Amino acid sequence: MANYRRAQDSPFEVMNLHADMERQQPGERNLFGRGITGTPVVDENPLNFTAQFHYFRQTDNSVLAAVTIQTENSQLSFTESGGLQVARMNIFGRVTTIAERLIGKFEDSVSTAATPEELSSAKMRKSAYAKALILQPGVYRLDVMVRDVESGATGLQHIGFHVPGFSADKLAASSIVLAAKLQDRDDIAGSSQFIIGTKKVIPNVSGIFVKGQPVGIYLQVYNAAIDQTLLRPAVDIDYVVLRDGTEIVKHTEDWRQLNDSGQRLTLTRLFDTGTLAPGEYKIQVRIRDRITGESITPSTKFTIEK
Repeated sequence: MANYRRAQDSPFEVMNLHADMERQQPGERNLFGRGITGTPVVDENPLNFTAQFHYFRQTDNSVLAAVTIQTENSQLSFTESGGLQVARMNIFGRVTTIAERLIGKFEDSVSTAATPEELSSAKMRKSAYAKALILQPGVYRLDVMVRDVESGATGLQHIGFHVPGFSADKLAASSIVLAAKLQDRDDIAGSSQFIIGTKKVIPNVSGIFVKGQPVGIYLQVYNAAIDQTLLRPAVDIDYVVLRDGTEIVKHTEDWRQLNDSGQRLTLTRLFDTGTLAPGEYKIQVRIRDRITGESITPSTKFTIEK
């Protein structure tokens, strides 16, 4: 899976998305319709995409809501540019409350590229775009439009989402991100896309992995009590992969090696899938605070294909 590069992160031509929207699209009200159940017709050549949210605590009353938008490269139109085959997309989003109060907008021009030799294989992959929104807990709607600049193919979705609150004094965890890629931030140059804390995390929105492809896990743990002898949180952490309720794989984290900011711990793990048969699996992260005895077990599901 590749990630889109925003125009400001790319050596390719910077496009003026706002002007393009005004020139090629109807007014904003007509573009997005009147409500989450509205079904405006944007284009007779639709572009399909998927969107997924993950939530991370920022402060006692604010949450980082990270939305990932993913498309199939096979739907995109690649054209020659500077010796490469490049597909360009315009992405426009609007966040509102359920009372239709506008919270914010975002707009980006993004691109994904391949050499002529890589084009066939590139079209079999996916590309992803990330946007981080700082929101208070509550219920919102995201209206998002994705347009292929070359073909004009356009996708439009109205997505309701609930931003959770995080307790200020109880053991808690962020969303679990199933990651296609996990990298240290220091090893990355250029784009700030998909950066969460000290890691670059590219989600696998579908949750489907090919056998032999590593399954990446990323999550944050909040409010672990401090061991006063070590002046750091002390938590027992087990990663458990289950199939039909039966434990298949179990890894125990050495909590003494965890190092993060205050009472926030960042957990990352790559699972080898070479020994897993195709099928559906569940992964649990079993977290127990050694000081308070509190425990939580966030979980998510993934699928292995041949």
